Amino acid sequence: MFLLSLTLLPGPPISTCLPSLPTNIHIHLNDMSSERGKNIAEGSSLIADHHQPPTPSRYESQKRRDWNTFGQYLKNQRPPVPLSQCNSNHVLDFLRYLDQFGKTKVHLQGCRFYGQPEPPAPCICPLRQAWGSLDALIGRLRAAYEENGGSPESNPFATGAIRVYLREVRESQAKARGIPYKKQKKKPKQDKPSDESSSTLFFS
Repeated sequence: MFLLSLTLLPGPPISTCLPSLPTNIHIHLNDMSSERGKNIAEGSSLIADHHQPPTPSRYESQKRRDWNTFGQYLKNQRPPVPLSQCNSNHVLDFLRYLDQFGKTKVHLQGCRFYGQPEPPAPCICPLRQAWGSLDALIGRLRAAYEENGGSPESNPFATGAIRVYLREVRESQAKARGIPYKKQKKKPKQDKPSDESSSTLFFS
């Protein structure tokens, strides 16, 4: 039997025998990895933006709040009033109910400041909802009623009784506050009306 013995001779490390990658190749690989991560992040952002619903306008948000408030008012009646049975009388009661949250001073006929636009002293006359606020409110509710499945022919916010009430409020407030109502010229129609300070309703 013969024994074969091998003697390992000292030599250079194994790592030195392998060819090394040029520096520019390392940089190029790093750039590709960074670019790929950036593209993935941008793609995720686009997907998130695609699924995110658009933010409603101020008008749409106010209209939804008004509609919910009116619906809650009907539910609080005794007995509760279904929306399908709502009529102009319920709308008129709702407008009178809102007066308790008003912030517009309306002088009574017996008040010494009746008809004065800028009274010099305070008085005990009640606060009411301004006519402009009520008029804008009715416009939003009239649109919301039909958007929620109501028929234009049966719209309780578009009846003659509501128009008469708003006209009486406008004229009485103009006399009491000494501020004559001036009909503004009609502006070109826009896609959606914008909110103005005169159309703001105040609630407790």
